[in-house]
Amino acid sequence: MHLKPKELEVALEAANAAGENIMGFYNSLEPIKEAPASITTQADRNSQDIILSKLHNFFPDDGFVGEEDTPLYQSLRNKNTGNRLWIVDPIDGTRGFAKKIGEFCIMIALVENGEPIVGVVHDPANGRTTYACKNGGCYSKDRGKSEIQCKVSEQLTLAASTVTKTHSRQKGIAEGLSASLGASKIRETYSAGLKLALVARGEADIYVNDYPSYNDWDICAGHILVTEAGGKMSDLNGNSLVYGMPAGSKGPGFIASNGHIHSEALSKLRHHGL
Repeated sequence: MHLKPKELEVALEAANAAGENIMGFYNSLEPIKEAPASITTQADRNSQDIILSKLHNFFPDDGFVGEEDTPLYQSLRNKNTGNRLWIVDPIDGTRGFAKKIGEFCIMIALVENGEPIVGVVHDPANGRTTYACKNGGCYSKDRGKSEIQCKVSEQLTLAASTVTKTHSRQKGIAEGLSASLGASKIRETYSAGLKLALVARGEADIYVNDYPSYNDWDICAGHILVTEAGGKMSDLNGNSLVYGMPAGSKGPGFIASNGHIHSEALSKLRHHGL
């Protein structure tokens, strides 16, 4: 087992503790079949409080960014500010949670001067955790298995690639940007964090999204997984993504890939007027 910095150890402990709490909700949940994208549950709020409490206990001088506006979050002295920012999505893919189809995760990232230096994507329903730290590689730990190092795929062409995307109205049909790529295979899930983990683990080759606006917690933890596994992530113009900036300062959408097909994908998306 490779040595982990304290920040990563604590983030993993926080994610596991939150995951256990979430599964208590999940196992007794009545599925909400038509759950909207904006749905928020008590499980989201509890998960965030568990995570922030643990992070703050170990790193009280750091800044914290959370998705849910809980009383605990409001009480933090350094919320939304600092050169070191912990960025937390307590349940990413809440629709996948509310529909009870096992497609959600917990995302925790530490950003320093705009760059992710620690990232954890924990999938408690399926017992999969993918994590990384800057210059330390990306690793995964699945329930009942040993820790392994993650590497992106070696796929060299878009035409033979697997694109991961959100569920379509018609299952297995590429839509929007994903259709523009011309990839031959599709893997669908509600969670952005799970999509980025799939790319990092080499189980998908590319993920692209044209969110008109998005928050750091949507992708920050997954970003470092992809890059530490050997992949690449950028906005749709090929520019670097910077975190901890004011809302609305990001470029148009983003793309994460194994790196080999990144330029080809950007070229195709530009061809489609992006």
